[in-house]
Amino acid sequence: MPSKSVIKPALLALNTVLVLPSAHAHERLSAQQLLGKALFFDPALSEPAGQACAACHSPIAGWTGPDADINSGGAVYEGAVAGRFGNRKPPSAAYAPFSPVLSYSADLGGFIGGNFWDGRATGEKLGNPAADQAQGPFLNPLEQNLASAADLCGKIQSSNFAKSEIGASYRSLFRRAYGKGSLDCTADVQATFDRIALAIAAFEGSPEVSAFSSKFDAYLRGRARLSEQEQLGLALFEGKGKCSACHASTPSADGTPPLFTDNTFDNAGVPANPENPFYRMPAEFNPAGPAWVDRGLQGFVETRSDYSVYATESAGKQRVPTLRNVDQRPEGSFVKAYMHNGVFKDLKTVVHFYNTRDVLPGCAAIPDPAVGINCWPVPEVSTNVNTAKIGSLGLSADEEDAIVAFLKTLSDGYRPRRHRHHD
Repeated sequence: MPSKSVIKPALLALNTVLVLPSAHAHERLSAQQLLGKALFFDPALSEPAGQACAACHSPIAGWTGPDADINSGGAVYEGAVAGRFGNRKPPSAAYAPFSPVLSYSADLGGFIGGNFWDGRATGEKLGNPAADQAQGPFLNPLEQNLASAADLCGKIQSSNFAKSEIGASYRSLFRRAYGKGSLDCTADVQATFDRIALAIAAFEGSPEVSAFSSKFDAYLRGRARLSEQEQLGLALFEGKGKCSACHASTPSADGTPPLFTDNTFDNAGVPANPENPFYRMPAEFNPAGPAWVDRGLQGFVETRSDYSVYATESAGKQRVPTLRNVDQRPEGSFVKAYMHNGVFKDLKTVVHFYNTRDVLPGCAAIPDPAVGINCWPVPEVSTNVNTAKIGSLGLSADEEDAIVAFLKTLSDGYRPRRHRHHD
């Protein structure tokens, strides 16, 4: 894996060039969104300085991990402190603000809403799970490693990033978004911390991040046609493949375009990723060492007296992610990581796993797609595995390929071709 000194500067430069191109682009954002954008891309807001939110949530990779070498292995990104790693791959920051506040649904028989893979950013505090989530990495010793909200506030006050990249100081941006004195690092630091999080969530929900600008969106608006293979993939996605049962492909009741997630939690029977660097973290951060098991949602709900009764049924469940931008990448050979632990490295493997998990069980290690998949490793958590919608779908190889082709239509930034008309 490349060292931090090699990775971080290149990422920050790339993010700055791609996402902060001109003042004209900023004009599409509200004052709150513009503040959130500055905070999201500011590398000074970590300890030591050098890690912005965008280091793990980059637009070039669909607002998730932008380093192909990392994605090819453990898929978990290094924090601001060299050698410290979290336990899961970065989820996409795009479309995160559309998740409802976490709650238990008796009708669904499970939890719905929240952010983070395990739902612990519930949204109960700030009214939006994406805002609750935005506060987590700043104070996480495995991520941006700040000691307190006061430290974050102080770094914002001393940072010149907003002035140099956005064209306005942080004090000015806060004043425009929240009013005079809203960057308060003495009298009410917590309120400022909450404003920071709400601004970042506002940016993540802005048209710049949650753009609804894929080929599929253009197709829904009658501005693009799907190829025969993509049309077949859509039909399979909504039918035989059972994908839309969790990755909703129809607009929400309020007219919001399809989010391609139902915001629930599921145990897809995913095997562990043996390359996950968290297994090698010291006992201070991982007391279980190599024996650590990612219990997902269970690990969070058992800490809540009001939710602990649901702990057993939550074992192994991870948040159903949006499939928007699932194939977004800077170029064709770029490797992305899939599932909560990044164990799979291409969409074909993911679809084949969903299709054949229960047909080809028994491997001791992750199969190599290059030589063919004849079996799958056992699930990391073997209870609560979804066998109703996943595992034995009876899809042919061509049908798997068609679903992959359809998934590729979900990347934002699609530009319909202009046809020249002749009289």
